[in-house]
Amino acid sequence: MRSTTSKLHRMLLVSLLVTAAVGGPTATRSVAADLDVVLEWNALAISTMSSQPPFAQARFAAIAQLAVFEAVNAVTSDYQPYLGTIDAPDGASADAAAVAAAHAVLKNYFPASATSLDAARASSLAAIPDGTAKDDGIATGVAAAAAMIAARVGDGSAPPTNKPPGPAAPGVWQMTPSCPAAGGIFFNWQNVTPFGIDSVASFMPGPPPSLTSNTYTKDYLEVKTVGSLSSTARPQDRADVVRFYAVSSPTRVLNDAARQVSVAQGRSLSENARALALLNMAISDSLVTSFATKYHYNWWRPETAIRAGDTDDNPKTNPDASFVPFITTPCFPSYPSNHASGTGSGAEILRRLYGAGGHSITLSNPAVAGITLHYTTFKQITDDVDDARVYGGIHFRFEQEVGGRLGRDIATYIVKHDLRGPDDPD
Repeated sequence: MRSTTSKLHRMLLVSLLVTAAVGGPTATRSVAADLDVVLEWNALAISTMSSQPPFAQARFAAIAQLAVFEAVNAVTSDYQPYLGTIDAPDGASADAAAVAAAHAVLKNYFPASATSLDAARASSLAAIPDGTAKDDGIATGVAAAAAMIAARVGDGSAPPTNKPPGPAAPGVWQMTPSCPAAGGIFFNWQNVTPFGIDSVASFMPGPPPSLTSNTYTKDYLEVKTVGSLSSTARPQDRADVVRFYAVSSPTRVLNDAARQVSVAQGRSLSENARALALLNMAISDSLVTSFATKYHYNWWRPETAIRAGDTDDNPKTNPDASFVPFITTPCFPSYPSNHASGTGSGAEILRRLYGAGGHSITLSNPAVAGITLHYTTFKQITDDVDDARVYGGIHFRFEQEVGGRLGRDIATYIVKHDLRGPDDPD
């Protein structure tokens, strides 16, 4: 039985969301007055984990949203379960289950935020009438959180490992100035257990184009022209998207978009629990697959390629030994783009659940004050991410395209195989 969340409770939770994010970017937007507890706690979750690297954010968000889904679905039985081990007594409160699940996951992984998380839990639960339904819902949420946390123990996300670069050679990844002495970071992330796909190997793309191909030549010249720190060919609007997506992860961006579109379409608590679980499963699995691909092909970054353009046997790729990208090059191999993979996957999930366009999405981030982006389609978001990495000087265009396809393929698989409803087509 669902309870109605009071306006006072929502106002209190908005304040708590801001408080929880001290030391990192706050939630992108104020929590709207008509959000349900699944959306409210999603906003709080994304805020709480905002200081984590994008790949860790995706994993934590998937665990949290799957726990929420499993708790809510144990009450409603609207979809096939994820774990299938959680039972809820008849009449249990789905709202209480969602709150308890989200709180327990976040407090487990982010104990430093315990005070603000406990206050948010108390505020959320205060809006639900006391009684057996509430108590049963809380117990269901706690059980779902414990089961999801247990399921991810030893999933490959720790300990972190690095990869020393190989000998310098055309097309081979080399450390750039920002890299630590230990070598490429997140080397272990390729081995993180996926949430929704059986194996990353099934979704890894083929190799990057040859160094003498037309595709490589064209994309080399593009990033050399528009991606350097001193480029005069980068319009201000492209500079803005570079700066925005340099600090805005796929998890942050697409969860924000999902909340906005869900509210506009009047989706139910159960629908929101499923949508956010699918979204974050897909983002995380795409980033794991992208890392596996990166370290498999070990492909060089534009920063290295452009400085060594005279070594690739391509007479059209003139070198620029002074090339410096507009934003800092990440310290791992280039092919394909992680941001394209994660954003492409999440956008495909949202497209399938909410429709391709006709939306009103506004994105901002306090880390880049003064930049506000408006979108009406999910493809506009992925297009901006692609431009952001090329105009930022850290990716070739073909890496964006391949990453986007990788993400869409994983999203398609997850929608067709995970958390399915009784009316979903085979």
